[in-house]
Amino acid sequence: MGELFKLLKRGNKSAMLAAIVNTVIAIIKGVAYMFTGNVAMFAETMHSLGDAANQFFVFIGSALSKKAPTEKFPNGFGRLVNLVLLGAVLIVGIMAFETIKEGYHHMVHPTASGGFIINIIVLGVATILETFVLFKAMKEVLHEIGMEASGPGVFAKSFANLGRAKPATKLVFMEDLVATMGGLLAILAVVIAHFSNIHWLEGLASILIGAMMFFVVGRVFLDNAAGVIGQADEEMENKIGSLVIADPDVKDIQGITVIKEGEDLHVELEIEVDPQLTVAEADDIRDRLAEKILAENGVVDVKIEIDEEDEVMNWENRPRPTV
Repeated sequence: MGELFKLLKRGNKSAMLAAIVNTVIAIIKGVAYMFTGNVAMFAETMHSLGDAANQFFVFIGSALSKKAPTEKFPNGFGRLVNLVLLGAVLIVGIMAFETIKEGYHHMVHPTASGGFIINIIVLGVATILETFVLFKAMKEVLHEIGMEASGPGVFAKSFANLGRAKPATKLVFMEDLVATMGGLLAILAVVIAHFSNIHWLEGLASILIGAMMFFVVGRVFLDNAAGVIGQADEEMENKIGSLVIADPDVKDIQGITVIKEGEDLHVELEIEVDPQLTVAEADDIRDRLAEKILAENGVVDVKIEIDEEDEVMNWENRPRPTV
């Protein structure tokens, strides 16, 4: 039990914050829907319920994925977060289907809903809270990639570098981006329907919100299916390759592989050195490179093989950087 609590402390904080906030939002929206019968509010209730459950599972998965390797699982549990995310998106998919179905029913049989002021207040407060969580997720994206920004720069840089974020943070970012957009869309539909009596617009808003939820399902499924299989991180391979080839004792790189397992990166490297070096000198090179590579964000283990120089440049024929 003690180990479990230690792991939970290391879980993705953005996911936990989002789960708590979305639970509160879902309860508020659900109560508002019971009083008003507004279909756009129903869509937002389902959306928030799906997000809350999803993000809670993401938090648990991100925590358990940090469990240390065991004799039975020597490669660790890094891919567990990908498996949990694959299961979590099923919840969002079910909620999205129910949201679209209810929206279609309302478009075919539009009915007026009451509680205009209640709907606007609840949706407005919920959208503000979801925007707050989205901003926290944006800051977390920048923190994970070691980038700083303030003001509008947080929005621009987090969008530009979302692909480099951890799976759990990326999911929270995408879900709350859709939640914020869905809240604004629901407010717009409620206002127009109230003043124009075009009540089927609320159903259309529900369908659009469900469609956005399905977009998140598809994107997250593809990302994490690749993670479960074991996806190579080409950007990190190039970064580590440049770092290694810059070492004055490294003559060439025969091969480099960086495998992403959940939030962890596993590096396998084969280098060429001067054949005149002693075993002790070669070991010093290995230790020096391993220390530098392990200092990179997300890298948890490094395997380095050393071979003698064959005078044929293999590192994609790249010119050796000046040092």
